[in-house]
Amino acid sequence: MSVDKVPSLRALLVVAFTLLCFEGISIVHANKNFEDVRCKCICPPYRNISGNIYNRNVSQKDCNCLHIVDPMPVPGHDVEAYCLLCECKYEERSSNTIKVTIIIYLSVVGSLVLYMLFLLLIDPLIRKHQPYTQQLHNEEDAEDIPPQAEDALDRGSTVLERVEGAQQRWKKQVQEQRKTVFDRHKMLS
Repeated sequence: MSVDKVPSLRALLVVAFTLLCFEGISIVHANKNFEDVRCKCICPPYRNISGNIYNRNVSQKDCNCLHIVDPMPVPGHDVEAYCLLCECKYEERSSNTIKVTIIIYLSVVGSLVLYMLFLLLIDPLIRKHQPYTQQLHNEEDAEDIPPQAEDALDRGSTVLERVEGAQQRWKKQVQEQRKTVFDRHKMLS
């Protein structure tokens, strides 16, 4: 990936985020959907009639058994007794808030995925090939690390250079430990 593509990728991410923000704002200002309010009546079994749940989109003042239960499963003289058993609740939700939350969540996950892909593409360009390689069981290579490389690792200014320096120091310590273990093993044999 060339250096010219990095600013264009950033510009693309900014445009995508701006479009998602405008979409979220337009959803917030939309009118309420008919599914946002409802009256839910739960009626238990009554005599030979099985229990049932009734839902209807009505206003809060009309949230009662007489307005919701249709058709009425009992004859006219039992309606009042049947409605006393029913429990009606007015429920309201904000589908706009749900939509905005989902959009924000998906945009965060999407931006993290794009960032991961960006790092996967840029990682080979950022990493530097070390001028030396250490053999695991070769004592000559494990003994001498060039002093210039060691000084460069200690002076690392970027985070990546510091991490690579720490990795190199750790590898050097592991090599020294292996050498010590192999020397002791040779002495005991």
